Amino acid sequence: MKITALAGGVGGAKLANGLIGLLSPEDFCVIVNTGDDFIYSGLYICPDIDTMIYTLAGINNPVDGWGLKNETWNVLYELERLGHPTWFNLGDRDIATHLERTRLHSSGYTLTDVTKKLSSYQGVKHNILPMTDSPVQTIISTEELGEISFQEYFVKYRFQPTTKKIYFKGVEAAVLPEEARSRLISSDLVIICPSNPFVSIDPILSVSGVREILSKKTIIAVSPLIGGKTIKGPAAKLMNELGTVPSSLNIAKYYGNLLTGFILDHTDHEEADAISQCGIIPLVTDILMPDSETQIKLASKVLKFGQELLKDK
Repeated sequence: MKITALAGGVGGAKLANGLIGLLSPEDFCVIVNTGDDFIYSGLYICPDIDTMIYTLAGINNPVDGWGLKNETWNVLYELERLGHPTWFNLGDRDIATHLERTRLHSSGYTLTDVTKKLSSYQGVKHNILPMTDSPVQTIISTEELGEISFQEYFVKYRFQPTTKKIYFKGVEAAVLPEEARSRLISSDLVIICPSNPFVSIDPILSVSGVREILSKKTIIAVSPLIGGKTIKGPAAKLMNELGTVPSSLNIAKYYGNLLTGFILDHTDHEEADAISQCGIIPLVTDILMPDSETQIKLASKVLKFGQELLKDK
């Protein structure tokens, strides 16, 4: 069974980490959101790709979920002393990743090629594929600050501004890279990880041709909410501000007829019947993933559920 996951952020990386413990590199890859990418201090930074690489390599900061464990911050402290903007935290070892990405990309390598090289350097055997090789930027239209980039919204302003609208600048010209396209087409099962639907998954779904390919696939989504709240990030806040009650049911409705199945937490078991009435098959289980053991446990349940859905198709 060949599987592709769609992911962005810490929650997506956690489930992907569980899946690589059960699936071979030939049978599994992950397509990652690049709408968060931006240039900071002259460096080409891909936050979701880096979180995925570091997590699958087992070198991520287990407390924050992003960045590297045992990181040091000497460059950041010196930049701050010199009056340089330091709202985006760059650790000393993390900077090496951004320097090398910037160098390779400036030399003519595509983001797909650069990501392969950086993944390989860190010992990651499974393919981590960007959703596109061209620039796409998630823009948050806010009441207080007007239009700002996602990283400004998320990191600089700690997702406090009120969101009016989200759009993806440059997505009209974006195409799915050939390898990502080929892997997605050949997949028997597609898993939408418990990532923010609005700023992590929607950018991927907005790339030309992606929804068309997915319309022919068996797709499972894992809820990013437990009891109407997120473990990390602004998904629940965004839902409120965009006029939707934050719930697993409304996440399932948001994805709509893309989905064959939907996995939600025991806390939200009362929503399962309503999800079923939407024509989506629910599975209620424990979806919290605080460590590698629970990541593999949930991944195993996702795969078993996927096999059952494929058998019944």
